Order: sequence, then C-alpha cells, then structure tokens
Amino acid sequence: MEKDLRYGVLLDLYGGLLTEKQAAALDYYYNSDYSLTEIAELMDITRQGVRDFIKRGETALTEAEERLGLYERFRSLDRIRGWAGEILERGGGAEINVLAERIIKETEIIRNGER
Repeated sequence: MEKDLRYGVLLDLYGGLLTEKQAAALDYYYNSDYSLTEIAELMDITRQGVRDFIKRGETALTEAEERLGLYERFRSLDRIRGWAGEILERGGGAEINVLAERIIKETEIIRNGER
C-alpha cells in the first residue's frame, strides 16, 4: 500500500465523519507512520482488518472531499497567499503592497475559520 499523504489532511478536515476505528487506523497510519502490523497490534485486530479500516476510511474521506471540497479550497487560499507574498517580495509599489498585505490577511482569516 503506497501512502497518499493528502489523507492526513483529509483526516483532519473530515475525520469526524468516520467510525472511531477507521479514524484511529488512519491516524496511526498517516499521522504516526505506523505499519499495518503495528496498528494491528495496537488495535488488537488482524493486519487485513487494519487494511480494510484504512481503505474504507480513505473512500469516505475522498467522497467527503468530492462533496464539500474543503481541501481544494484551502489549497486555493494557500496559492493566492503565495502569489500575494511574491508581489511583496518583488516590491510592487506602495499601493500594490498594501493590497497584497490585505490579501494575505484575508486569506488567513478565511483559512482559520474566522469567517
């Protein structure tokens, strides 16, 4: 099984939609970097059981992202913030720098859920 580290972020966003065991298996696998065997021992289930929890959890996370798109929205905000940072680094003039700073501030507010 090859790891798609995007699932660690999706777990943070949508983990509440998973069963307790799916969330635990995914957390151990993606956030703690445990092997399937290590997780099986921790959860007192078979290695195949762990794999099933992970696969079902990944499917549920993917479906949630397809419906809600939060991960992609955060990535878009990060790109916009990056472009505004580039403008500041290149020195776009006083008015442009003020606008770039506003963009950065606004993307942070949105990203942190303040709006």
